[in-house]
Order: sequence, then structure tokens, then C-alpha cells
Amino acid sequence: MNSPTILRTSTADLYDAHVLKNYARAPLTLVRGRGTLVWDDQGKQYLDFTSGIAVSALGHCHPQWVAAIQRQAGELIHVSNLFRNPNQAELARRIVGYAGPGRVFFCNSGAEANEALIKLARLHGVAKSGGKDGECYKIICAKNAFHGRTFGGMSATPQEKIQKGFRPMVPGFAFGEINNLQSFAELVDAQTAAIFIETIQGESGVNPCTPEFLRGLRELCNKNNLLLLIDEVQCGIGRTGKFYAYEHAGIQPDAIGMAKGLGGGFPIGSMWVRENAAELFHPGSHGTTFGGTPLACAAALAVLDVIEKEQLLAKVSANSVVWHAALNQLVKDFPAQLLGVRGQGFLVGVQFASDIVPYQAALREAGLLVPTAGGNVIRLLPPLTATPEELAQATEILRKTLASMA
Repeated sequence: MNSPTILRTSTADLYDAHVLKNYARAPLTLVRGRGTLVWDDQGKQYLDFTSGIAVSALGHCHPQWVAAIQRQAGELIHVSNLFRNPNQAELARRIVGYAGPGRVFFCNSGAEANEALIKLARLHGVAKSGGKDGECYKIICAKNAFHGRTFGGMSATPQEKIQKGFRPMVPGFAFGEINNLQSFAELVDAQTAAIFIETIQGESGVNPCTPEFLRGLRELCNKNNLLLLIDEVQCGIGRTGKFYAYEHAGIQPDAIGMAKGLGGGFPIGSMWVRENAAELFHPGSHGTTFGGTPLACAAALAVLDVIEKEQLLAKVSANSVVWHAALNQLVKDFPAQLLGVRGQGFLVGVQFASDIVPYQAALREAGLLVPTAGGNVIRLLPPLTATPEELAQATEILRKTLASMA
């Protein structure tokens, strides 16, 4: 059998020839990163305010994080969940320390964490209806939500661009207006098992729940024996200056889905469940092959160590105050182009008055990488380690770009 001919081909050509075209990728090939900076294959340097879409919590190649992965890779990488491993046990203890008394399930992504939350809601519904399957299964979510691209996640995501081409969806989901408690209350009936909500809607344009709304949802769930499920996949793990964004409202959920920043760039997801609700799961009711490997948990433990050692929660809280003020000044200075700034901590949405694609491209050319979101919004997602100087530099690039395109 003849060996295939090996041709030297550019990365862009290889993508065009062999990678599924389900992403509208930027014409950019990144090859190296350090802290808040990345470099492309032409040697050009960029401020990375995408952070891998809120994943690289410690920036790129934090030395303590890299050392932890290297050390664990030389000891034990994967054993499955047929056996215990010390890193998973310790990470579960640390997560319980942040979230409160309960238990933890490990998986590989935010979508998987949210699927586990949906299954938890179904199990609660069975218990609520006296052990009868299919009588109490409805989950109330928010309009414009985004909970992932699995069938459960898509069904909880009432967006045409997400569901189109994949219908029929999983039944049992209803949708209220974010920050409108009455619209949620009106949907509660005997079939309702849970309320499922993002503390801050990221993909749809950085839309935060108000503290009053979250407290109202907690009371509504208490009154009707519903589980309050919180999706902290994008807004959790320190991004708002609290470890979980719901902490700003002073509530306690029944379960939390998390991922993204938890691994700092290494894939890991997790579901925390309060003690009583955790009893709904039993051996065989849910599982995963790769969830909670020694290597993934080592990466997550290093993230938590650095967050605590470098006091990143306090730094995000303090540094974001000045940064948000500077961004809001841009809205005043460029009222024809900007409609507003919203968000919390290092999860910020800048809403534009027109199509954001030209602005995103111009910012990239000027050396600032940013992701977009729904509603003509550009997200700013610096790593938690970003310095005041780097935040100011990003704001200045945004200012100059706005001025050049006025």
C-alpha cells in the first residue's frame, strides 16, 4: 500500500479542506500565548479579550497551571469513574466549599453540566409526583437563554438560530421574560419541576438578572417545591468578582452548572447539587467516561489555587470599577455608535447601534480580540489576571477604533 503524499500546506488551507465548516472563524491563526497576550503565525501580538470565550481564567500559560498539568501528566492521566482518584475528591471538596453543603458530579463541558441539571429536574419531578414518570417534568427557562447545543440544551434555548434544522425539540420547556418574576410565576403549574436560568445571559448579549429577580425566583421555587437550577458556565468561577455570579443576589440555588473557567483552558465541567437533591441520583442513573480525570482535576485545582493565592476575586472587583467607568465614558463620547455597556466584573457587553462585524474586524486589526454576542453586542472577556494597564489599553484601542469609524 502506497503511503499518502505529504504536502506542506498552510493551516488555513488545511481547515478549508478538512475541518467541518460549522464556525465562522476569523482569518487568524494563533500559535502562542502568554498571560493576556497571544501571537499569530505572522508574529503579530494581540490583547486577548476573548479568553477562549471566558475559559482561560488565568490567561495563557500561567506557570503554576502549566506546572500542575505537566506534573500530573507524568503520574496518572485517566482511570475512569470505576475507581477513585485523589484529585477528583479534593476538587469536589473545594467546590463544595464555594457552593455550600452538597455533592459534585464531574463532566467535560458546560453543555454536559446543563444536561445533568435537566436530568436532575426530571428526577425531582418524579419524586414530586409520587414516583410517576412523565407527570411532572416541565422546566421554566428564560427567553433569549443559551444552555448549550445538546438536545436538552437546545430545547432550553429558545433561539431560532440554535434550534433551526434540529426540530422536534425535547418537550417540557416553557419560557418567561428575564427580570419579570410574574411571567415566570404564571407558567408554574402541577407539571413544573424546576426553574433553570443563567445568572447573566452571555451569548444573547450580556443580560444580567437583577438581584431582586433572582431572590424572587428563589421564593417562587420554595413556595412550589421547585428546584432552582443556575447556569454559571460563562459567568461563574470568579468572572464577576464573586466565585459564582448568583452570590451578588445573596441566594442559594439547588444546583449549579459550571465549566469554562473552571479548568482554565483544560476541558472540565461540573454540577454541584445541594445535599437533599443529590439523593435523587443513584448508581447507574447518570455517568461519563472522561469526567473528572486526574489530569482535568489537576488543572482545575491549579485554577482555584491561583485565584486564591493571587486574590483574583478582589482584583476583578476593584479593577472592574475603573474599567467600567472608562467604558461608559465611551458611550457618552460616541452616542451615535454605542448604545450602552452592561455586565459585571470581567463579563462586559458593549452594545453597538449598528452591525458589529466591521467593528470586530477593525479591533482585531488594531490588536484587540473580542467575541460577539446577540443584539449587536461585543463582549469583553479579559482573563481574571488582566492588569489595570491592560484594561486601559483595550479601552484605548476601542476608543481609537470608534473614532476612526465615526
